[in-house]
Amino acid sequence: MSEFVLNIVRALVDHPEDIRVAELAGEHLTVFELRCNAEDVGKLIGKNGRTVGAVRTLLGTLAARQGRRAMLEIVE
Repeated sequence: MSEFVLNIVRALVDHPEDIRVAELAGEHLTVFELRCNAEDVGKLIGKNGRTVGAVRTLLGTLAARQGRRAMLEIVE
């Protein structure tokens, strides 16, 4: 799932080389911490959080297919 997040996010930002995803796996929940260049944070969040909301929806759907839950957090 982390590769999925990386591929989507790299297509959205100006500095794809600065993207880092840390995966914190629990028994039923996986938290993905996304770190990026400070200039790209606004692009990832989007207007009213729509862009990050769409990525979270896709990630949640992928996780549900595997019988898990997933959360995406943008860490500055």
